[in-house]
Amino acid sequence: MNDDVKSLMPKADLTRRGFVSAAVLATGYALAVSPAAAGAISTPAEGLSAGAVMIPTPGGHPMPAYAAMPAGKGPFPTILVIQEIFGVHEHIRDVCRRFARLGYLAVAPELYFRQGDPAVLTDIPTILSSIVARVPDTQVMSDLDAAAAWAAANGGDADRLGVTGFCWGGRATWLYAAHNPRLKAAVAWYGRLAGNATPETPRQPLDVAAGLLAPVLGLYGGADQGIPLDTVEKMKAAVKLARVQVEVTVYPDAPHAFHADYRPSYREAPARDGWAKALAWFKGNGVG
Repeated sequence: MNDDVKSLMPKADLTRRGFVSAAVLATGYALAVSPAAAGAISTPAEGLSAGAVMIPTPGGHPMPAYAAMPAGKGPFPTILVIQEIFGVHEHIRDVCRRFARLGYLAVAPELYFRQGDPAVLTDIPTILSSIVARVPDTQVMSDLDAAAAWAAANGGDADRLGVTGFCWGGRATWLYAAHNPRLKAAVAWYGRLAGNATPETPRQPLDVAAGLLAPVLGLYGGADQGIPLDTVEKMKAAVKLARVQVEVTVYPDAPHAFHADYRPSYREAPARDGWAKALAWFKGNGVG
């Protein structure tokens, strides 16, 4: 692989065909959460191979993604970074660069690219109803597999594969830990654990707890108004049947999205502690 991460197709052509979202190619944050807080963390790309890539998928449509890795050939331990509801906007790209500066290949696939571009929508309810509700879990799992395969072919180490995700991506992280037998470790940030079954989302993390295939660290906020603490307690009980190690940490006063440094919900202490725990979890389970 060349020093610069390259797309499989020219960016201009991708934009014309509608396959690349503004979140991947543009800079900045999704409109629904702009402007970003003044203290938002910005990790430079200098010294890294970082940029937009296109990932082949079984359905034949190239999937846009953002990837970052150290300069050099690797192979590097790999982290799949799963987006929030806002897509692969600047915060998710920055998380990829944070991992890359620590020696990882981090790739964030745009998992809504068939359903629409959340970056251009201005309110969260519209994102949820017009895009998120239409994304099938089976599609997400397949696309994450495709991202893992792309990483393994482009400088990543298939035997050192981890996944982490935030909010919507936190839920998907639990599901992926019950899906991919090659996964070594997972870290789920405030992902929903329970909910009603739909054709697109037939099972929730609570339903797959006993069948987890990789160790999972769950990070939750005690003041999260969207994830009832009783579901966190139910998950703690359910994972006792799992054959892998599972730990769940609850930060008592933290709200939802406490890691999102570009939003008012950010809480520095639990965010930093959770990040340190995540890195230790990956290294302790063979991803690093």
